[in-house]
Amino acid sequence: MAIRGVVMAEGIMVRVLGDYGPFSRMGKSIGYLVTLGHSQYLLDCGTPLFQQIGGHGLKNIKGLIITHCHDDHKRWYSDLALFNMYAPDFTTKLFLLTSEQINEELKRASGPALERSLSLDGRRVMDISYETYIEHTLLGPKPKYRIARTEKDNGQTALFVEGPGRSPVGPERAKIVISSATGFARMLFCDPDSQEWVEPESFYSYSSDTFYEHEKNLFIDPEGFTIEAFTAPVWHGLPNIGLKFSNGKESLLFSSDTVHDIDLWKALTYEKRAMRHNLQKEEFETALVLYGDINDFIERAWSRQRYEEALHTFDSGIVIHDIASKKSVVHTDYSRLSRTKLIKERSILTHSPDMMTSEWVLSRTDKLFKVLGDELFEVVGEALYSLNADIYHKEAGRYYVGYKNPVGAFTVCEQGGLLSLHNGGGQGKELFRVDLYEDIGGRYFPKLDNDEEIYFERKDGQVERIRFSEKGSIGEIVACQRDRLSKRVS
Repeated sequence: MAIRGVVMAEGIMVRVLGDYGPFSRMGKSIGYLVTLGHSQYLLDCGTPLFQQIGGHGLKNIKGLIITHCHDDHKRWYSDLALFNMYAPDFTTKLFLLTSEQINEELKRASGPALERSLSLDGRRVMDISYETYIEHTLLGPKPKYRIARTEKDNGQTALFVEGPGRSPVGPERAKIVISSATGFARMLFCDPDSQEWVEPESFYSYSSDTFYEHEKNLFIDPEGFTIEAFTAPVWHGLPNIGLKFSNGKESLLFSSDTVHDIDLWKALTYEKRAMRHNLQKEEFETALVLYGDINDFIERAWSRQRYEEALHTFDSGIVIHDIASKKSVVHTDYSRLSRTKLIKERSILTHSPDMMTSEWVLSRTDKLFKVLGDELFEVVGEALYSLNADIYHKEAGRYYVGYKNPVGAFTVCEQGGLLSLHNGGGQGKELFRVDLYEDIGGRYFPKLDNDEEIYFERKDGQVERIRFSEKGSIGEIVACQRDRLSKRVS
């Protein structure tokens, strides 16, 4: 049953702009529009924003948050910066919220598009700084230690580790490892408690005062809600942050791309690695710069503090979490959801591929969700609906829901931890049968069973079932089944 008469300004709203990964055949990768009160923020921009929101809509957005620099999350970043600079009657810089490290990576990646242009009269080639386009506000703490550069007397550049007060740090506390694969510099740090060598950006969470400054840079919007970055449960390879939006009553968390697996987390925390370098003890201890693979020097991946924090990050609030079918390496496999700390009733799975069947709610481009208290609803028109289907299914760009029925036409099967949907027999263990409904704009209609029929949504919002034949086509208006299927919400 739908809830009507609810004030839409209450709670936290999230519109899914894109929920596919980098290989979307629809061209709509990752992006969300989060609304709290009268404030709207973009979370990631990997989806065609100008098509979905439009120029005038983008002018109403208060800021952009970037979780990491994979293109399916930042593909339209430089275009947004250029739009803010050159769109008529719009001269505000792009307001960016992200960590210090991710901002530096965005600066490097967007350089070719932003750093040079023509003067307004078209007569000169101009150098333009990144800061001319971007107003960056820091999310998360600054590190106390960083890799810095200095000029030698001979004009060459030397790398060193800079600590609190911008003072150089000796090789007994921190070293620099130059990758033999990429040439990039990464920091190796001696944890003062364990005396083990670690990569600090991976080892410590943002709550650690050992490596990060005490100020955690929580963003407070003028309307009073907060946006907080976290890293403890986020494990993706490159620098990456999770986000928590909170208004005091509700919380909405985005885990970002990550591998959420308690067994893996335990291994990262408790397994002590043996160093695999060939250096003599004194040579290693005195070296400030090393060359090779940093993994040959790291003795432990995660701190105990990070592990404990990761276990409790999602104890409250609604979570939007990325998912993969299997063997994704950098995402959570569906078959491993039982080894996470996520709660099915408070989670939405995103980043899912086509041909995905799930007992957990799947997101879909253009869906609008609302968080009220600790409950999750879908917004359809002026109504709120509970998300109570028994299965959710994506196939060929369409979205379906299934409700259990012992004599239903479709069978849900399980094999290797993955679910599949079959009209008749299927591979694997049969779990249950369902009636299947196609979701059209949040309304449910019985799945059509042949290629001679389609659903068509008219301009007036009504849906026709159109039948094709050799003589032509004929359509009839069909009734939405969602009010009948959804459980009543008190």
